[in-house]
Amino acid sequence: MLQHNVVLEVNLRKFKNNIKKIKDYVGDKTLMPVIKANGYGSFIQERIDILNMFNIVAVANVSEAIKIRKIGYVKDIFVLNQPSVCDIENIHNYDISVGISEKSFIEKINLPIKVHLEIETGMNRTGIFYDQLDDYIELIKNNKNINVVGIYTHLSSADNDMEYTNKQLSIFHDALELLKNHFTFQYIHSEASNGLLKCMSNDTNTVRPGLVMYGYETFPGMKNIIPVEEILRLKSKIIYLKKVSKGSAISYNQKYIAPKDLVVATIPIGYADGYRRSFSNKAFIVVNGKKCPVLGNVCMDSCMIDVTGCDCKVEDEVYIFDNELVTLDELSEIAGTISYELMCNISNRVQRVFIDD
Repeated sequence: MLQHNVVLEVNLRKFKNNIKKIKDYVGDKTLMPVIKANGYGSFIQERIDILNMFNIVAVANVSEAIKIRKIGYVKDIFVLNQPSVCDIENIHNYDISVGISEKSFIEKINLPIKVHLEIETGMNRTGIFYDQLDDYIELIKNNKNINVVGIYTHLSSADNDMEYTNKQLSIFHDALELLKNHFTFQYIHSEASNGLLKCMSNDTNTVRPGLVMYGYETFPGMKNIIPVEEILRLKSKIIYLKKVSKGSAISYNQKYIAPKDLVVATIPIGYADGYRRSFSNKAFIVVNGKKCPVLGNVCMDSCMIDVTGCDCKVEDEVYIFDNELVTLDELSEIAGTISYELMCNISNRVQRVFIDD
């Protein structure tokens, strides 16, 4: 059996428990889990047993939707982002529903497809402005290939600005009231993770949980609302141990000079795996229950850590983040980014191992 030096553990039991807690919280609203970007790096979208827990799933593009169809998922798949005209044939052939807001795309729909109307409420990314709805109603009704099954928007600031969010929800409410006179909506959705946690609307019947499913905080104190658990742990192993004398330079560009004699371990994870170069001389890796500092610049395929005084040997497992001594949020702060980005940037050469402990 092929052995991997870097492994992302994906805890399915915790994921299922998180889904149950979210369902209990949102009541009778439909869960449309967001499993785009390889399930936020977890590869959970490759598990048909997980997909079949839901009657609809959301992805970012048509290519992601086709991959899910090909592993046997037969229920609804929704593409969140405005597709391209060249996707129309695949959208039809693979029975995918897509968000639409671009007139030129609507005009070129020449095969029967299902759509969700995206309403622009303040994200200013894609979406139909309220004052353009009458034109879109006429355009859509004149195209018999379009089957409208949903309506949605995206809340840009539900984690930190309720005044702005309420304005968005008000615009969405007005658009929904207008469009209900023309279309019947199976899916009405505006709340992603932050929205369902902070401002669920009476207008909607569907929610789009994302990061919350994977157990990571979307804002401080989130777990006081739904006590979800982190489902991922990134681990590697020690492949080399060496004694380094005082004054020695470690890694590229001599960015770390040993202040004393050290024992240094080499770990086979680097920025090609998604372990950021910005972690150089700042992050810690867990070795046998002890936090060991990263020394010098993170390399493409490896990094070095100080294990002086640590009881360890070659082949010992280490944790890049274990959700306890080193958390994804701590690494995100060091990198000056958000946990979403670090999760999505764990590269494909890192093996995913599903556990159900």
